[in-house]
Amino acid sequence: MKRVVITGMGIYSCLGNGLDAVRQSLYDGKSGIVFDQARKDMGFRSALTSYLEVPDLKKELSRSQRVYMPEQAKYAYVATAEALKNAGIDQDYLNANEVGLLYGNDSSAEPVFRSITTMLEKKDTTLVGSGGIFQSMNSTVTMNLACIFKLRGINLTVSGACASGSHAIGLGTLLIRNGLQEMVVCGGAQEVNPYAVGSFDGISAFSTREDQPTKASRPFDRDRDGLVPGGGAATVIIESYESAVRRGAPIIAEVIGYGFSSNGDHISVPNVDGPSRSLQMAIKDAGIDIREIGYINAHATSTPVGDRNEAKAIYNVFRDYNVEVTSTKSQTGHEMWMAGASEVIYSTLMMKNGFIAPNINFENPDEDSAKLNIPSKRVSKKFDTFLSNSFGFGGTNSTLIIKNL
Repeated sequence: MKRVVITGMGIYSCLGNGLDAVRQSLYDGKSGIVFDQARKDMGFRSALTSYLEVPDLKKELSRSQRVYMPEQAKYAYVATAEALKNAGIDQDYLNANEVGLLYGNDSSAEPVFRSITTMLEKKDTTLVGSGGIFQSMNSTVTMNLACIFKLRGINLTVSGACASGSHAIGLGTLLIRNGLQEMVVCGGAQEVNPYAVGSFDGISAFSTREDQPTKASRPFDRDRDGLVPGGGAATVIIESYESAVRRGAPIIAEVIGYGFSSNGDHISVPNVDGPSRSLQMAIKDAGIDIREIGYINAHATSTPVGDRNEAKAIYNVFRDYNVEVTSTKSQTGHEMWMAGASEVIYSTLMMKNGFIAPNINFENPDEDSAKLNIPSKRVSKKFDTFLSNSFGFGGTNSTLIIKNL
């Protein structure tokens, strides 16, 4: 089977717009979490969120292109443009080759809300506008990116809850390994507007540490009280090793392992068995000894049960191998459909620059996290392989293993 390498990355995150800004924020342990008064005015229990500005694309895209794009598609466009540039890919290359597209997205709430509000208030469906159709579909990101960049390979949205972005990269890897695609644009996007997460707030999923926004997301900490919603977009260009060499492309890293599983259990409460099997499958797929893994980017979202069960799963697999484990969600909050892709980028930036970002706000371990090596301060460390976990509602699990090249 063909080897699969990463040749481009791009990101639009609460940690910064672009790879350089994000790398610096990771290095500094900067938080992107703020208090949003508008959410409080809407009746939210928690007004905490990551902070992002919706990019103004008037100078880059025509009005006819922008009208079909909801918030998360705009993030994805910016991230993808950077990733393609990073990979040395121009429009002539895209026009001449069948480049695929697999992107994680599992909601488009604000356009649905706006369309229904218009229908109810105006009693006239024609006032919704043609853009409402394409903005409101879960496949909105892939349909917009495919049309803007004229991509002619596979065109598919991966809708796997908070594992969506990770599964997109994993599935793209399988396609390339088996010779069905030479190159796939992969990633994940998440809208940040309040309409997308109001129901999460309604089931008390969010931290209410509103007086200290930057300290609210605290994965693995004993005193965690819920997650903080985040979002943006992250794009990873993957292609066969042969394609990268032929293009003279900058090879950043290699995707060597993909594992997946389903818990087959509760719809919202994760267990230990499912994540453990995902980890084990990825390690087996990579064909490496666990001691070759120099860092684990945990899914840990700062929820009491989720963090505890992931800590148990990691310990079940790694036992006495005390590798560093952190969750970058301590800085970003939970980027949901985007997280599996963004955390691959965060981890790759650390790997290429010889450090591990701190698991900020980790002050007191609980019984399970105490068994893991979770640094609360930045660690200077050279490592060549990392593992990244992403788990989602419905019990979908994805694990990726990436090796430096």
